[in-house]
Amino acid sequence: MNPSRLRILAVGKVRRRWVQEGIDLYRKRLPGLQIQELRDGTREKEADAIRAARRPDEQLVVLTEEGDNFGSVSFAQKIEQASHERIAFVIGGADGITDALKAEARWQLSLSPMTFPHELARLLLIEQLFRAQAILQGSPYHRA
Repeated sequence: MNPSRLRILAVGKVRRRWVQEGIDLYRKRLPGLQIQELRDGTREKEADAIRAARRPDEQLVVLTEEGDNFGSVSFAQKIEQASHERIAFVIGGADGITDALKAEARWQLSLSPMTFPHELARLLLIEQLFRAQAILQGSPYHRA
């Protein structure tokens, strides 16, 4: 897994220091991973900002409660299967992601059927990206 081909497009800012500290920890472990924060607003304005931030060669993966659920190993395998593609993971704002943007996504990912604040979803996603890398490299970080 090459973190430089992965990017997170996240609506809103991280305001809780402890969440930012966790994100910073995993970013150090995933050099090359980029996180782009987008201004929050209406769902439609957020969708437009996501489309504008998306690179032409990136596949969108939106995080949504209705998305596919993966265990950590199957998530790592899913990312490995797309090893030739650039992926932009999208974390929407408080009101979620528009249906039109969901339809544009290559696939939809659910971290859980529960709803999380966008800050916590960002931390959970980056930890799972690090865990996926550890799984693919055979690192002891992930204990099955």
